[in-house]
Amino acid sequence: MDIYIVIPAHNEAAYIAKTLQSLVTQSFLPKKLMLVNDHSSDDTEKIIASFSKEYDFIDYINTSSSEEHLPGSKVINAFNKGLEKLDTNYDVICKFDADLIFPNNYLESIKTMFVNNPELGMAGGVCSIPHQNGWKIESLTNKDHLRGALKAYSKTCFKKIGGLKNVMGWDTVDELLAKYHHFQIEVDQNLEVKHLRPTGETYHAKAKYKQGEAFYSMRYGWSITAIASLKLALKKKKPRLFTDYLKGYFLAKSNQIPFMVSSEEGKWIRAYRWKKIKEKLF
Repeated sequence: MDIYIVIPAHNEAAYIAKTLQSLVTQSFLPKKLMLVNDHSSDDTEKIIASFSKEYDFIDYINTSSSEEHLPGSKVINAFNKGLEKLDTNYDVICKFDADLIFPNNYLESIKTMFVNNPELGMAGGVCSIPHQNGWKIESLTNKDHLRGALKAYSKTCFKKIGGLKNVMGWDTVDELLAKYHHFQIEVDQNLEVKHLRPTGETYHAKAKYKQGEAFYSMRYGWSITAIASLKLALKKKKPRLFTDYLKGYFLAKSNQIPFMVSSEEGKWIRAYRWKKIKEKLF
């Protein structure tokens, strides 16, 4: 099985060497690892260039985009730039963040998941963050949600869902579309990856409305958006985000931004969301 990895990196000099060191010492190595240095002003390029020189399977490109770290658009634009430089001879394609430390059996475990389950479309472990003198699981989402920091897709699933959307919510809509197309998703709770920087720490101030915009573009509708906004605001322990998300939803509706999914897919997504809400309530 051939695994390809794309890692977007913007000013990641403080972390990326640890990420790469954890990947070059895997028990099962990737076939190709493409790094995308996205408009970095620190030593990111210098670090990734040194790894590229030492390891034949590592390559990198430089690209330039907005310095604003808006969730979704910047990182996926960079990911897609890296993807364009790779061939399509992979079995599994991974989108990883540049601030992770992977256990040395991570890729071997991912390979085993896909080999053992032909219906598997997406797989990965869980993120843990620094806590007191140790690490704890970063619990911003449900346990069955695969974090955007460490996504792995089978080629068939990746092609079927149309790749990754360059908007906030990409790491939710990809799973919904995978399920819509009858793929399975596996999150191994025992496969723990150290996330060196908590999610959202570098997001630009404009990002506060992006979550509501994502709910609109996924065709959630008002009721599901309100429930999802409240749940996420409470999980982040920032009640003010509830009104930000709702404002983002209505701004998106007013501006008639494009939907990420078709009408038929949206209908399925709403039915699936209501099913999950009812399961939790009853």
